[in-house]
Amino acid sequence: MVAATLAVPAQAAPTAAGSATQTEYVVLYKEGTSAADAQKAIEAAGGTVVKVNTEVGVATVSSTNAGFANALAGAAAIEGVAPNRVIGSAPDDAKASAARKAPSRAARNRGVEREGRGGKGPKWGRNVKDEPLADLQWDMKQIHADEAHKYEQGDKRVLVGILDTGVDGSHPDIAPNFDRRLSRNFTVDLPADANGDNIDGKCEDDPDGSCTDPNDVDEDGHGTHVASSIASPINKLGISGVAPKVTIVNLRAGQDSGYFFLQPTVDALTYAGDIGVDVVNMSYYIDPWLFNCADNPADSPEEQAQQRLYIAATQRAIDYAHAHGVTLVAAAGNEAIDYTKTNVDAVSPDYASFPGQAARTRTIPASCVSLPAEAEHVISVSSTGISKRKAYYSSYGNGYIDVASPGGDVYDTPGNTRDVSKATLSAYPKALAVANGEIDANGDPTVDYVVKDCKGSTCAYYQYLQGTSMASPRAAGVAALIVSRYGRHDRAHGGLTLDPDRVEAILKGTATRTACPSPPAFTYTRNLPSGTTVTATHVCEGTAGSNGFYGKGIVDALHAVGR
Repeated sequence: MVAATLAVPAQAAPTAAGSATQTEYVVLYKEGTSAADAQKAIEAAGGTVVKVNTEVGVATVSSTNAGFANALAGAAAIEGVAPNRVIGSAPDDAKASAARKAPSRAARNRGVEREGRGGKGPKWGRNVKDEPLADLQWDMKQIHADEAHKYEQGDKRVLVGILDTGVDGSHPDIAPNFDRRLSRNFTVDLPADANGDNIDGKCEDDPDGSCTDPNDVDEDGHGTHVASSIASPINKLGISGVAPKVTIVNLRAGQDSGYFFLQPTVDALTYAGDIGVDVVNMSYYIDPWLFNCADNPADSPEEQAQQRLYIAATQRAIDYAHAHGVTLVAAAGNEAIDYTKTNVDAVSPDYASFPGQAARTRTIPASCVSLPAEAEHVISVSSTGISKRKAYYSSYGNGYIDVASPGGDVYDTPGNTRDVSKATLSAYPKALAVANGEIDANGDPTVDYVVKDCKGSTCAYYQYLQGTSMASPRAAGVAALIVSRYGRHDRAHGGLTLDPDRVEAILKGTATRTACPSPPAFTYTRNLPSGTTVTATHVCEGTAGSNGFYGKGIVDALHAVGR
């Protein structure tokens, strides 16, 4: 029985002038507590359950009681409570008039993914023996996925969940492998945060005029790129994914703007476990904290409580999915830092859960965790460029990185100058290309980071992006090939299944061992189009068999499924 979502999110009306502010909270039940007992405690404190995940014990609750958190904190049935957001507010006209598709968090991970745009584009040569754009997929060659397809292309009974901004299920190079019946949308568009800052924009400005999107739509493009990287079919159109015959399930947990919140992540993970998803890809971190710290003095008691709750709730959901046969793969992050060291976080909280809250500079000890990548049972993936060097933006750390995978590096070029073709190419929703002015009236690209391919009267669009968000799905694709190759019949769901620990062992055991640079302090040089030169030095720790840049090595699809 699917029990991840037992209630439909309520749409709160704006608070009337002079009335109490209506605030949304995330509440974590104590393990073993009945939902009925927890709900009684919530109601006694002046709260109303909006949405609850009974498998994990996480509820979204609204309340106008300013003392709700304190009133609930001592309840026997409750482990934690923290503010989620002020609801019922809308962005002011000035903020709402901003372009809703513009990056809302310049310092966030998504920024580096967009940096592939610009610079000199490639010549669009084709290989008639393969997919039309196969010669542009250097990433497939790096992990020998093109050779692996001679032995294993994936099994349609293997389900890969895309926890992302959505998936364009109508894209011609995704549709053949897209399961609309199983796909779900676990979030709604959010106009603004507690400070009134624009997030997803006004609902009426949305392409479908609604804050609730269908389960086959991606109004950001990130999730579609991820899905295509994993499972675009071999169909004589565009590109091929790493596992071109597996099934894609859209488990939308992200906002159009690229934010990812706790409840949608928890709900998507438990649903994945309930329906028999074999592999999930998570190319994001859970907002509003890049790093979650249990007791960082730089944070208020309210913020510490929020982060402790996020750590506990996320791990519960991860544990649930893992116990139900889901292999969990996540992007390592694009901050270009060593996660095993003390760092500085200047972007958190990137979303205001309550009025007046804002990002600030915090010192972060290594004990703080970025979620979901640093949760237990999650395979963390760093990014490589075309030369196999760790990408300049990719975060790293000996003991943090499990494996590496191609995610692109537009400066991994002779002369360290930007070349968009050194990013990775995957599917792009046509609607976004039109909305962003990236194709003309004839349907032809007007920018060098968008590529068009047609088969007869059917045309499809692709875009170049780089990031650990792009590396993670290619590793997830190899994991899907492993399940396809070695999986057994899933009696509970009718597909194939393979223990996630075995999938992880095969993925790591067949990765190409890649040693640290020599010397291990590697200096990246980037000659920017502006004429500015930027350098940064990253230190790789560990051995050839396990180190901070590559983990156990660069994933190898051919080796994973047998030569």
